[in-house]
Amino acid sequence: MTPQDYQQERDVAVAAVREAARLCRAVQAGITPAALEKKDRSPVTIADFGSQALVCRMLQEAFPNDPVIAEEDATALREAQHADWLEQVVRHVQTLRPAARPADVLRWIDHGNAPGYTDRFWTLDPIDGTKGFLRGEQYAIALALLVEGRVVVAALACPNLPALPEAPAERGAVYAAVRGFGAVSLPLDGRGGAVPVRVSTLRDPSQARFCESVESGHSSHSDAAAVAGRLGITARPVRLDSQAKYAVVARGDADIYLRLPTRPGYVEKIWDHAAGTLVVAEAGGVVTDAAGRPLAFHYGKTLRDNRGVVVTNSPLHEAVIEALAAVGVA
Repeated sequence: MTPQDYQQERDVAVAAVREAARLCRAVQAGITPAALEKKDRSPVTIADFGSQALVCRMLQEAFPNDPVIAEEDATALREAQHADWLEQVVRHVQTLRPAARPADVLRWIDHGNAPGYTDRFWTLDPIDGTKGFLRGEQYAIALALLVEGRVVVAALACPNLPALPEAPAERGAVYAAVRGFGAVSLPLDGRGGAVPVRVSTLRDPSQARFCESVESGHSSHSDAAAVAGRLGITARPVRLDSQAKYAVVARGDADIYLRLPTRPGYVEKIWDHAAGTLVVAEAGGVVTDAAGRPLAFHYGKTLRDNRGVVVTNSPLHEAVIEALAAVGVA
């Protein structure tokens, strides 16, 4: 395989998540304190649908035979009580695609309703980190192409993540990867070139920096704390929403990301991990489940053969897996 083999897919994926990010930023900018006080989730709902419509439109146009397994479907938007949602979604899509009609938007969203595994398909999370989105914090648009059960192309847009740690005011980047050819950071606005990203080289577990989900319902904070204690880690974890955590590990700002089950029988969805896993792997890191097994992406929408997700810079991976077994998580 050469870099050119998936160049078109990579370019389309980056363009798609960039366009979706523009819509998401516009919706997020309109969230008011009053809406947050009322726990009004409609802004993230509008952005979710709008993001999926834009990405699926671009994929369908470029690769009409490729199925897409995405998180949303347009059923709710077709219901009379949600006519206002549909109107808002269409209005936001039209700012970027002026010719879009309601029927077009509904069709684009439902292009993401592929029923299950095929030897080539895309998976999309149109907004990963919904609570982070509502808080004005971290979220991601995560898109990946899978071929024969392996992630081969990834584009992970992180609109609120500082592009560089030393420049926190400059926010927004796309992390892109093609299997076998490394991972790069690209400006979200498209102005500027690609910068290679690499994981850290840290080998002393006690000095590790780890990140985890903000929401304890997404990952067991107590189990993560037990692992940290076992490894001698004293630094407090960095908590942020979405697959932005994968980007943080990929570029070396953290060394470990743990997503540990919060209840028996919980099964991860592929769109929550596919893009991030390739970005980290191509940056030199390792991603497995809590038992150290590779993530199995050939069961359709879920990672049903895996339990938990462990992301590290590679030198620390064995120690983390051993710690998980020692505290009874694996």
